[in-house]
Amino acid sequence: MSLAHTVLAVNNDLPLRVGAPVHSGKVRSVYWLTAADSERLIRDRGYPVAADTPLAVMVISDRISAFECIWEAEEGLAGVPGKGAALNAISNHWFQRFREHGLAPSHILETPHPLVWIVQKARPVMIEAIARQYITGSMWRAYSKGERVFCGLRLPDGLQKDQKLPELLITPSTKGILQGIPGVPAQDDVNVSRQNLSEHFKAFGFRAASDVDHYEALLRAGFDVISAELAALGQIFVDTKFEFGYVTDAQGQEQLIYMDEVGTPDSSRIWDAAQWRAGRVVENSKEGFRQLLLNHFPDPDILLNKDRMQERLALARNNLLPASVLQAVSATYIGLAEKITGQPLPRSEDPRREILALMGSEFGLLG
Repeated sequence: MSLAHTVLAVNNDLPLRVGAPVHSGKVRSVYWLTAADSERLIRDRGYPVAADTPLAVMVISDRISAFECIWEAEEGLAGVPGKGAALNAISNHWFQRFREHGLAPSHILETPHPLVWIVQKARPVMIEAIARQYITGSMWRAYSKGERVFCGLRLPDGLQKDQKLPELLITPSTKGILQGIPGVPAQDDVNVSRQNLSEHFKAFGFRAASDVDHYEALLRAGFDVISAELAALGQIFVDTKFEFGYVTDAQGQEQLIYMDEVGTPDSSRIWDAAQWRAGRVVENSKEGFRQLLLNHFPDPDILLNKDRMQERLALARNNLLPASVLQAVSATYIGLAEKITGQPLPRSEDPRREILALMGSEFGLLG
């Protein structure tokens, strides 16, 4: 069987019984179930949620996106072998650690297959909750041009690229386009200050002003849990993005929870600690792939300049990368997942067939 056959690249066309159109993102597709199927699974599988909670089957693909484009390689590689399973395994590990530390649950109710989550519907907070421990990436590019205030926080002069910051910085940005918030442009991915969130908490999806404090506490605590465990593995947790939302538990109480994925190479920068101490940055995250793309093409401005998005999309569409590039990304993701979980990563020989068989025989969701 070819390596390409083990990759799940298309994940939005599974013949599952749904109650709404399939929502397909850059990496995950979400199949919202009918009310009857949600109620049946909650009852039969004993999920600890309210009986009328909407459920979804969330299927992760092996696609890789960077600079808002999907990239493919030669030899039929439409994704990164093992990437989806690695992201799910890493997220599951950290969510379990969060529960052990008494933080908050996640939206995940079950992982019946390495590429599948059964999730409960959450009411999302409309921010990307970003925490930074080192100055690098977009923050460094802005800082090097003289910018000193980020999300209402002032940085001192004299910082060096890839240096550890004096303290963990919380630098949220908008998730989607939010209308009518004073001082916040109606654009996706706009940096916002804590004052913005506190003064207009309802517009961002918070239920109470105190929940701004609560989300920050969960973000900081989650960051610390991951950072400490990665440090013991010789890795540096550089920066990350969390997402939050509200659910109603089985007792009818509303609760702020973690959503999406956490602490993965897709949502975080992770560096090799020994190499960093020696003055070199070795990426164990998708940032390494981004840097490779910037070096691979003769005009990197296409990838960095949002005004050239049509050129960028054409670049990704018309250029297959060498297969060795995605195989190297695969080795990074699988290696990190196995280091973090301490277990071999489950691999699928025919993920589509396996998922369909499972959704039919165990969950009764086909057709």
